[in-house]
Amino acid sequence: MSYQSIFRPDLFKDQVVIITGGGSGIGRCTAHELSALGASVALVGRKRDKLEKVATEIAQQGGTASVHVCDIREEAQVKDTVAAVLQQHTRIDGLVNNAGGQFAAPLAEISLRGWDAVVRTNLTGGFLMARECYTLWMKAHGGAIVNILADMWMGMPGMAHSGAARAGMLNFTETAALEWAPVRSNAVAPGWIASSGMDNYPPDMASMIQHIHKLVPLHRLGSESEVSAAIVFLLSPAAAFISGACLRIDGAAPNAKRISPQVGTGESNQVFNGFHLAELPNVLKPSSS
Repeated sequence: MSYQSIFRPDLFKDQVVIITGGGSGIGRCTAHELSALGASVALVGRKRDKLEKVATEIAQQGGTASVHVCDIREEAQVKDTVAAVLQQHTRIDGLVNNAGGQFAAPLAEISLRGWDAVVRTNLTGGFLMARECYTLWMKAHGGAIVNILADMWMGMPGMAHSGAARAGMLNFTETAALEWAPVRSNAVAPGWIASSGMDNYPPDMASMIQHIHKLVPLHRLGSESEVSAAIVFLLSPAAAFISGACLRIDGAAPNAKRISPQVGTGESNQVFNGFHLAELPNVLKPSSS
Protein backbone atom coordinates (compact mmCIF):
# COMPACT_ATOMS: atom_id res chain seq x y z
CA MET A 1 0.00 0.00 0.00
CA SER A 2 0.99 3.64 -0.43
CA TYR A 3 -0.35 7.02 0.66
CA GLN A 4 -3.70 7.73 -1.00
CA SER A 5 -3.42 11.48 -1.46
CA ILE A 6 -6.08 13.44 -3.34
CA PHE A 7 -3.32 15.50 -4.98
CA ARG A 8 -1.44 14.52 -8.15
CA PRO A 9 1.64 12.36 -7.54
CA ASP A 10 4.29 14.75 -8.91
CA LEU A 11 2.94 17.93 -7.34
CA PHE A 12 6.12 18.55 -5.31
CA LYS A 13 8.65 16.93 -7.62
CA ASP A 14 12.20 18.26 -7.05
CA GLN A 15 11.07 20.28 -4.02
CA VAL A 16 12.38 20.09 -0.45
CA VAL A 17 10.15 20.53 2.59
CA ILE A 18 11.24 20.69 6.22
CA ILE A 19 8.83 19.16 8.72
CA THR A 20 9.42 19.75 12.41
CA GLY A 21 8.01 17.16 14.76
CA GLY A 22 8.29 14.75 11.85
CA GLY A 23 8.72 11.65 13.98
CA SER A 24 5.11 11.09 14.95
CA GLY A 25 1.49 12.10 14.58
CA ILE A 26 0.53 14.81 12.12
CA GLY A 27 4.18 15.48 11.23
CA ARG A 28 4.76 11.84 10.29
CA CYS A 29 1.58 11.73 8.23
CA THR A 30 2.43 14.97 6.41
CA ALA A 31 5.93 13.73 5.67
CA HIS A 32 4.50 10.59 4.07
CA GLU A 33 2.03 12.55 1.95
CA LEU A 34 4.58 15.08 0.73
CA SER A 35 6.99 12.27 -0.09
CA ALA A 36 4.27 10.45 -2.01
CA LEU A 37 3.80 13.66 -4.00
CA GLY A 38 7.45 13.79 -5.01
CA ALA A 39 9.03 15.97 -2.33
CA SER A 40 12.26 15.25 -0.51
CA VAL A 41 11.47 15.75 3.16
CA ALA A 42 13.78 16.84 5.96
CA LEU A 43 12.54 15.42 9.25
CA VAL A 44 13.37 17.54 12.29
CA GLY A 45 12.85 16.51 15.90
CA ARG A 46 14.49 15.79 19.23
CA LYS A 47 14.43 11.99 19.12
CA ARG A 48 16.60 10.38 16.47
CA ASP A 49 15.02 6.94 16.75
CA LYS A 50 11.56 8.26 15.93
CA LEU A 51 12.84 10.30 12.99
CA GLU A 52 14.83 7.38 11.61
CA LYS A 53 11.79 5.11 11.84
CA VAL A 54 9.77 7.52 9.70
CA ALA A 55 12.67 7.99 7.29
CA THR A 56 12.85 4.21 6.88
CA GLU A 57 9.11 4.01 6.23
CA ILE A 58 9.42 6.66 3.53
CA ALA A 59 12.45 4.98 1.96
CA GLN A 60 10.51 1.71 1.78
CA GLN A 61 7.92 3.57 -0.31
CA GLY A 62 10.64 4.87 -2.65
CA GLY A 63 10.84 8.33 -1.14
CA THR A 64 13.69 10.47 0.17
CA ALA A 65 13.89 11.66 3.77
CA SER A 66 16.78 13.06 5.78
CA VAL A 67 17.00 13.08 9.57
CA HIS A 68 18.00 16.14 11.59
CA VAL A 69 18.05 15.99 15.39
CA CYS A 70 17.28 19.42 16.79
CA ASP A 71 15.63 21.09 19.76
CA ILE A 72 13.84 23.92 17.99
CA ARG A 73 13.84 25.95 21.22
CA GLU A 74 17.61 26.37 20.96
CA GLU A 75 18.70 29.05 18.48
CA ALA A 76 22.14 27.62 17.78
CA GLN A 77 20.71 24.19 17.04
CA VAL A 78 18.11 25.67 14.69
CA LYS A 79 20.75 27.61 12.78
CA ASP A 80 22.93 24.52 12.42
CA THR A 81 19.97 22.36 11.38
CA VAL A 82 18.65 24.64 8.65
CA ALA A 83 22.18 25.08 7.33
CA ALA A 84 22.60 21.29 7.31
CA VAL A 85 19.35 20.82 5.37
CA LEU A 86 20.54 23.31 2.78
CA GLN A 87 23.92 21.62 2.51
CA GLN A 88 22.32 18.22 1.98
CA HIS A 89 19.34 19.19 -0.21
CA THR A 90 20.57 22.52 -1.75
CA ARG A 91 17.18 24.21 -1.37
CA ILE A 92 14.20 24.70 0.98
CA ASP A 93 10.85 25.17 -0.76
CA GLY A 94 8.57 24.67 2.22
CA LEU A 95 8.53 24.63 6.00
CA VAL A 96 5.90 22.87 8.08
CA ASN A 97 6.21 24.19 11.63
CA ASN A 98 4.52 21.21 13.24
CA ALA A 99 6.58 20.53 16.38
CA GLY A 100 4.71 21.34 19.56
CA GLY A 101 3.53 20.01 22.85
CA GLN A 102 1.81 20.85 26.10
CA PHE A 103 0.61 19.35 29.35
CA ALA A 104 -2.70 19.63 31.13
CA ALA A 105 -2.79 21.94 34.16
CA PRO A 106 -5.08 24.59 35.63
CA LEU A 107 -3.90 28.10 34.83
CA ALA A 108 -3.14 28.98 38.46
CA GLU A 109 -0.95 25.89 38.86
CA ILE A 110 1.32 26.43 35.85
CA SER A 111 4.84 27.25 36.97
CA LEU A 112 7.06 29.74 35.19
CA ARG A 113 9.27 26.87 34.05
CA GLY A 114 6.28 24.99 32.65
CA TRP A 115 4.90 28.10 30.95
CA ASP A 116 8.24 28.91 29.36
CA ALA A 117 8.77 25.34 28.14
CA VAL A 118 5.43 25.27 26.31
CA VAL A 119 5.70 28.79 24.89
CA ARG A 120 9.24 28.15 23.65
CA THR A 121 8.14 24.92 21.99
CA ASN A 122 4.91 26.16 20.41
CA LEU A 123 5.89 29.74 19.55
CA THR A 124 9.57 30.57 19.87
CA GLY A 125 10.77 27.42 18.13
CA GLY A 126 8.47 28.01 15.19
CA PHE A 127 9.71 31.57 14.87
CA LEU A 128 13.35 30.44 14.91
CA MET A 129 12.78 27.78 12.24
CA ALA A 130 10.85 30.18 10.02
CA ARG A 131 13.37 32.98 10.41
CA GLU A 132 16.30 30.74 9.47
CA CYS A 133 14.51 29.25 6.45
CA TYR A 134 13.59 32.73 5.29
CA THR A 135 17.03 34.24 5.87
CA LEU A 136 19.09 31.42 4.40
CA TRP A 137 16.92 30.55 1.39
CA MET A 138 13.38 31.82 0.99
CA LYS A 139 14.18 35.53 0.98
CA ALA A 140 16.16 35.09 -2.23
CA HIS A 141 14.31 32.17 -3.80
CA GLY A 142 10.73 32.18 -2.47
CA GLY A 143 8.88 29.50 -0.59
CA ALA A 144 5.92 28.74 1.64
CA ILE A 145 5.55 28.34 5.39
CA VAL A 146 2.71 26.56 7.16
CA ASN A 147 2.48 26.92 10.93
CA ILE A 148 0.46 24.42 12.97
CA LEU A 149 -1.74 25.98 15.64
CA ALA A 150 -4.63 24.46 17.59
CA ASP A 151 -8.25 25.15 18.40
CA MET A 152 -7.54 27.99 20.84
CA TRP A 153 -10.56 30.16 20.05
CA MET A 154 -12.58 31.29 23.09
CA GLY A 155 -9.73 30.29 25.38
CA MET A 156 -8.04 26.97 26.09
CA PRO A 157 -9.00 25.95 29.64
CA GLY A 158 -6.60 23.45 31.15
CA MET A 159 -3.85 24.35 28.68
CA ALA A 160 -3.58 28.13 28.89
CA HIS A 161 0.15 28.10 28.11
CA SER A 162 -0.48 26.32 24.82
CA GLY A 163 -3.44 28.53 23.95
CA ALA A 164 -1.41 31.68 24.48
CA ALA A 165 1.48 30.34 22.40
CA ARG A 166 -0.77 29.18 19.56
CA ALA A 167 -2.54 32.54 19.47
CA GLY A 168 0.87 34.18 19.28
CA MET A 169 1.81 31.93 16.38
CA LEU A 170 -1.30 33.08 14.52
CA ASN A 171 -0.21 36.70 14.86
CA PHE A 172 3.32 35.76 13.83
CA THR A 173 1.88 34.06 10.74
CA GLU A 174 -0.02 37.20 9.79
CA THR A 175 3.00 39.45 10.37
CA ALA A 176 5.32 37.19 8.38
CA ALA A 177 2.84 37.30 5.50
CA LEU A 178 3.31 41.06 5.45
CA GLU A 179 7.04 41.40 6.07
CA TRP A 180 8.24 38.39 4.08
CA ALA A 181 6.04 38.54 0.98
CA PRO A 182 6.24 37.10 -1.64
CA VAL A 183 7.12 34.19 0.66
CA ARG A 184 3.73 32.90 1.73
CA SER A 185 2.97 32.35 5.42
CA ASN A 186 -0.18 30.51 6.47
CA ALA A 187 -1.45 28.41 9.35
CA VAL A 188 -3.72 25.46 10.01
CA ALA A 189 -5.51 24.99 13.31
CA PRO A 190 -6.43 21.37 14.02
CA GLY A 191 -9.17 20.64 16.49
CA TRP A 192 -9.54 17.25 18.11
CA ILE A 193 -7.59 14.89 15.86
CA ALA A 194 -7.25 11.13 16.40
CA SER A 195 -3.48 11.21 16.56
CA SER A 196 -0.81 9.50 18.64
CA GLY A 197 -0.42 12.64 20.73
CA MET A 198 -3.65 11.75 22.54
CA ASP A 199 -1.82 8.93 24.28
CA ASN A 200 0.54 11.41 25.95
CA TYR A 201 -2.13 12.81 28.25
CA PRO A 202 -2.69 11.41 31.77
CA PRO A 203 -5.11 8.50 32.30
CA ASP A 204 -7.65 10.72 34.06
CA MET A 205 -8.26 12.49 30.74
CA ALA A 206 -9.14 9.27 28.91
CA SER A 207 -12.88 9.50 29.46
CA MET A 208 -12.98 13.09 28.22
CA ILE A 209 -10.98 12.16 25.10
CA GLN A 210 -13.23 9.20 24.36
CA HIS A 211 -16.41 11.30 24.54
CA ILE A 212 -15.23 14.65 23.21
CA HIS A 213 -16.56 13.89 19.72
CA LYS A 214 -20.04 14.62 21.10
CA LEU A 215 -19.06 18.30 21.32
CA VAL A 216 -18.19 18.45 17.62
CA PRO A 217 -21.04 19.29 15.20
CA LEU A 218 -19.72 16.60 12.83
CA HIS A 219 -19.80 14.15 15.77
CA ARG A 220 -16.39 12.64 15.17
CA LEU A 221 -12.71 13.34 15.57
CA GLY A 222 -10.55 14.41 12.65
CA SER A 223 -7.88 12.26 11.04
CA GLU A 224 -4.21 13.05 10.57
CA SER A 225 -4.79 12.84 6.81
CA GLU A 226 -7.38 15.61 6.95
CA VAL A 227 -4.83 17.92 8.57
CA SER A 228 -2.08 16.86 6.18
CA ALA A 229 -4.29 17.55 3.16
CA ALA A 230 -4.84 21.12 4.34
CA ILE A 231 -1.10 21.61 4.87
CA VAL A 232 -0.32 20.23 1.42
CA PHE A 233 -2.90 22.52 -0.16
CA LEU A 234 -1.39 25.60 1.47
CA LEU A 235 2.08 24.59 0.29
CA SER A 236 0.84 23.94 -3.24
CA PRO A 237 0.55 26.26 -6.27
CA ALA A 238 -3.23 26.18 -5.82
CA ALA A 239 -2.73 28.43 -2.78
CA ALA A 240 -0.46 30.89 -4.60
CA PHE A 241 -2.71 33.84 -3.68
CA ILE A 242 -3.31 32.72 -0.08
CA SER A 243 -1.09 34.22 2.60
CA GLY A 244 -1.71 35.34 6.15
CA ALA A 245 -4.63 32.93 6.44
CA CYS A 246 -5.53 30.32 9.03
CA LEU A 247 -7.49 27.24 7.99
CA ARG A 248 -9.40 25.55 10.80
CA ILE A 249 -9.70 21.77 10.70
CA ASP A 250 -12.03 21.16 13.60
CA GLY A 251 -15.47 19.97 12.47
CA ALA A 252 -16.89 23.38 13.47
CA ALA A 253 -16.23 22.70 17.17
CA PRO A 254 -15.53 26.39 18.00
CA ASN A 255 -18.92 27.25 16.49
CA ALA A 256 -20.78 25.07 19.00
CA LYS A 257 -22.35 27.59 21.36
CA ARG A 258 -22.17 26.72 25.02
CA ILE A 259 -25.61 28.18 25.66
CA SER A 260 -27.20 25.85 23.11
CA PRO A 261 -27.54 22.09 23.62
CA GLN A 262 -27.79 21.51 19.87
CA VAL A 263 -24.49 20.33 18.41
CA GLY A 264 -25.24 18.77 15.05
CA THR A 265 -27.80 16.04 14.45
CA GLY A 266 -25.90 13.20 16.06
CA GLU A 267 -24.68 11.91 12.70
CA SER A 268 -21.17 12.20 11.28
CA ASN A 269 -19.82 12.51 7.76
CA GLN A 270 -17.28 10.22 6.12
CA VAL A 271 -13.75 10.56 7.44
CA PHE A 272 -10.91 10.95 4.95
CA ASN A 273 -7.90 8.80 5.79
CA GLY A 274 -5.34 8.43 3.03
CA PHE A 275 -2.46 7.50 5.32
CA HIS A 276 -1.72 3.82 4.80
CA LEU A 277 0.19 3.55 8.09
CA ALA A 278 -2.29 5.43 10.28
CA GLU A 279 -3.00 3.92 13.67
CA LEU A 280 -5.78 4.69 16.12
CA PRO A 281 -4.47 6.17 19.40
CA ASN A 282 -4.59 3.63 22.22
CA VAL A 283 -6.93 5.85 24.22
CA LEU A 284 -9.55 5.56 21.45
CA LYS A 285 -9.32 1.80 20.96
CA PRO A 286 -12.28 -0.21 22.32
CA SER A 287 -10.10 -1.95 24.92
CA SER A 288 -9.27 1.38 26.54
CA SER A 289 -12.87 2.38 27.19
